[in-house]
Amino acid sequence: MLSRRKAIGLLLEGLNTLGCAYFGNYVFFLLQQQDGFGNRENLLVGALHGLIYVPAAWIGGHYAERHGLTKAMKVGFAGMTVAMLAGAGMNSLAGTMLTLVGWTIAMCFTWPALEAHATHGESDAGMKRMVGFYNIVWSGCGGLMFFLGGTLFETLGARSLFWLPAAIFAVQLVVTHWLDTLPHDPVLPPASASEHHPEAVALEQPVPPQTFLKMAWLANPFAYIAINSFQAMIPGRSAELGLSVAQSGWFWAIWFLARFLTFIGLWQWHGWHYRFRWMLAAFIALILAYVALLMGRSVLVLVLAQVVFGLATGLLYYASLFYSMDVGETKGEHGGIHEAAIGLGICLGPAVGAGALYLAPSQPQAGAFAVTALLLTGLAGLVGLRLRR
Repeated sequence: MLSRRKAIGLLLEGLNTLGCAYFGNYVFFLLQQQDGFGNRENLLVGALHGLIYVPAAWIGGHYAERHGLTKAMKVGFAGMTVAMLAGAGMNSLAGTMLTLVGWTIAMCFTWPALEAHATHGESDAGMKRMVGFYNIVWSGCGGLMFFLGGTLFETLGARSLFWLPAAIFAVQLVVTHWLDTLPHDPVLPPASASEHHPEAVALEQPVPPQTFLKMAWLANPFAYIAINSFQAMIPGRSAELGLSVAQSGWFWAIWFLARFLTFIGLWQWHGWHYRFRWMLAAFIALILAYVALLMGRSVLVLVLAQVVFGLATGLLYYASLFYSMDVGETKGEHGGIHEAAIGLGICLGPAVGAGALYLAPSQPQAGAFAVTALLLTGLAGLVGLRLRR
């Protein structure tokens, strides 16, 4: 059974995902409709978001480790609420960009703290269980909001991108104050070495657990390179397919569902722990699915590509978070590194895609080609880490 503090932490995580997913995904549709942004401009916005995310996540992780998890959450929830309220009052491109910057900085104080809160004080077996709960909650809520977000955007209006997340973040701030009044859970002693399955498996591998952590920290940003360059181009792809904003939410939510189901499978089955072949297979599948998503024309091809994309990104993310929590004791700082690595991918993918479109404006697929080349360099780096003793 979950303790009350852990259950509230998962509630905060779910709410955070709903608020952030609505603004973060559908701001590209706002920019397309109100400011005439195409793939190139939306990719630049995504790159700006990632550029800020990297140092902010690093700082947020250190802050959570040094000043306390709930204090970091309060800073983040309050900052995001203020940013969204400011954006609601500024109906302009400058207002949207200022909101994006403020929201990104404040958000980076929440995720490292929420990740560390989920596993704090857990035994080895409890840590695996909580990482599973954590991944299922955020992926399920993220998929739900993407599925419903287009309908909300059309029904409530574009300005709901600001006031609806602001309301969610304000509720989170109140809930966090309540969380602070509850007694802390007892810190459980770690399980014995014989019960610590990943460590036992790791001893059978030719590389140590720390190397798996580094490989995961390398692979997950490349997953986000693919995710965020793709997400920024969804409005353009939807226009090509003749989809409305609501229909886009329904169709492109397939890969979110696939990732959600992948998290459930990886939570229950531990055979992938500290086994390089699974990480390698996921990385190769990521590249193939990404190419199909941006080049495919058939609905069947796009559906199958989304399923593979969800499977691949699910395993790479799960590996990064699991190893971040499993290797070492500074979970807040490791969570910050995990999030900073995500930010690196959020920045690099859209930046490379936008740069290619600026250099070759007559080639609409230039961004996809450039990002694919970048993903191949990541694959080479992953193999290099595995081969290095």
